[in-house]
Amino acid sequence: MKFHQLFKASLHEPKKLAAFRLLPIGKVIQYIFVFVFLYTAVSFFRFLLGDHSIFETTPELALIGETIGFLIYPIAFVLQLVIITSYLFIRISFFAIIGVLLVKLLHRRGEFRFMWRTAAIASTLPIILTMVFEFLPEQQSYSLWVASLVHLLYVWRAATYYPKKPR
Repeated sequence: MKFHQLFKASLHEPKKLAAFRLLPIGKVIQYIFVFVFLYTAVSFFRFLLGDHSIFETTPELALIGETIGFLIYPIAFVLQLVIITSYLFIRISFFAIIGVLLVKLLHRRGEFRFMWRTAAIASTLPIILTMVFEFLPEQQSYSLWVASLVHLLYVWRAATYYPKKPR
């Protein structure tokens, strides 16, 4: 499947979202890394616009910031890339665990590896919402809750389309 097909189906087709559990793991990780780089670009853009007030909190940090000079930009980009990658993979794994519990409650067949793929593709809209909330400072306190609720709803809807357990 092409990226745009995965993207469109992940937003409004829960039946296909459940079917994505059969995608190769490499394709799923490739899909996630597109959003990792997009999220990193948004975060780095905010950093370039002057949202790096951490170096002005103490005189020692301000001095370190001046000493590093231009090197602060590649260091910031790499740090943001690592942090966002870790954040997204931990988030996907967390919702995959919740998804496995939902699959068991719904008496469906599913394993963690399948639910991880579904949770990864289902994270499309929550990641986009999180990026949008980056530019709305007054709404940032709600961003984690809103994105998590949306992610949970997508995982639940997809879990309802998993095959039923034989009785």
